[in-house]
Amino acid sequence: MKFSSPTSLLLNLGHALDHWVLAIFLYTVSVIAGVWGADWHELTPYAFGASFMFGAGSIVSGKLGDQWGRRIMMILFFAGMGLSCLLIALCQNKWQIGLALTLMGAFASIYHPVGIPMLVQRAEKPGLVIGVNGLVGNLGIAIGSSLSVILATRFGWQMAYVVPGVVCVAAAVLFAAFVPQEQEAPAKRRSKMLDLPPGVMARVFFIMTCAAVSGSIVFNFTTNSNGEMLKARLAELAANPWLLSIVLLAVFTIASIAQIAVGMLIDRFPLKTVYLPILVAQVPLFVLAAYAEGWALIAVTTLFMVFVFGAIPFTDAMIVRYVDDRMRSRVTGMRLAIGFGVSSLVVAAIGPSVKAAGFPTLLMALAAVAACTVLAISFLPNERQAAAAALKPAE
Repeated sequence: MKFSSPTSLLLNLGHALDHWVLAIFLYTVSVIAGVWGADWHELTPYAFGASFMFGAGSIVSGKLGDQWGRRIMMILFFAGMGLSCLLIALCQNKWQIGLALTLMGAFASIYHPVGIPMLVQRAEKPGLVIGVNGLVGNLGIAIGSSLSVILATRFGWQMAYVVPGVVCVAAAVLFAAFVPQEQEAPAKRRSKMLDLPPGVMARVFFIMTCAAVSGSIVFNFTTNSNGEMLKARLAELAANPWLLSIVLLAVFTIASIAQIAVGMLIDRFPLKTVYLPILVAQVPLFVLAAYAEGWALIAVTTLFMVFVFGAIPFTDAMIVRYVDDRMRSRVTGMRLAIGFGVSSLVVAAIGPSVKAAGFPTLLMALAAVAACTVLAISFLPNERQAAAAALKPAE
């Protein structure tokens, strides 16, 4: 599949929209709180449903993607995301928005277990494809943290949802019109990979899950709380939402570029060789961010986000290396369900935990979580040994 094909372009757009829409609430929560006469710390728990369904719904999405086919699921993704965004814009209180966000999270859960396996299923260089896809997805976060703030402050918070909602509905129409029909569902195809022995596969899946949980905690906390962290520690940004939006756009855009380099490295070297240094680098940067002050904090935040985003391609790359395409959507769905199911608690707890402990303490906690990820990945089996183990039953 070429990067310029309609299928590839729309699948990459879907990743951007997925992260854009998921980022909106926690980056516009201060605006919504001001309109409703509430405190932003009190509203963040109402994002729990979206984050939880984004993970838990991945199991169902992955199963349906393998059994029904990925094309129909992607059309459902775009249409459902668009309509749920428009529904959120109609909400009048925190309970309504909590329920509407939960519905949106259910549709958002479709993309990762369906869209990414669809994108890499015929890729000659899957690492580069995953890297580009990750770059586009995280540019969605950059848009969600900047354009959404601008729309919310200038035209009302509802417009922050109306714009991506309309784009999603249009994308559903384009996907149905230009993406070819699948010949058969992935689960019905013949295997193209040798199956790993159950013990090795269980080990890989356990390590993948541990990395997904800890990685999701780091990813969700940083992407969803960077705006409030910078506002709390830089008075200039707290007083100027437009400047804050520009800073966040720059931070996320610069950090996103790292995924292209990481994707290229994944295609050339063993996963563990590339992954471990990226994880190790996160630990001191989180510690440094806990003590950084003033504009130096922006530089440190940019650096740790480079390594947070740089780590994103690896779980998908592990699935491509170790799992046959017939069941990649289901495996991805299970991995996301566990990882984001746990990390959804982090999203809900951002406001209360910041209020109780402050950002420096929580950054130190993220350093500890990153260290746990390093420990988990250190047990990932050597790829040559895994390949040899897959060949043994046939001998």
